[in-house]
Amino acid sequence: MSFRPDHDLHRRRFSRNVGLGVTLVAFVVLVFALTVVKVTRGDPMQAFDHTVRPELVPAQTGGTQP
Repeated sequence: MSFRPDHDLHRRRFSRNVGLGVTLVAFVVLVFALTVVKVTRGDPMQAFDHTVRPELVPAQTGGTQP
C-alpha cells in the first residue's frame, strides 16, 4: 500500500501548527517561571479579602484623635 505525498497546503498548515504549539508552550513556561519567582521571593502576598488587617491601616502621626 502506497501513501500519497502530502499536498503543499498540508505541509504549510503543519508548520503553522508547530509554530503555534511552540509559542503556546513558551507562554506557559513564562507564566510558570514568573509564578515560581513570585512565590519563592517571599514577598507578602496579601489580597483584598474584606477584613481589616492592622498592618495595612496607616499609622497615626501626632495630632488628636476624633
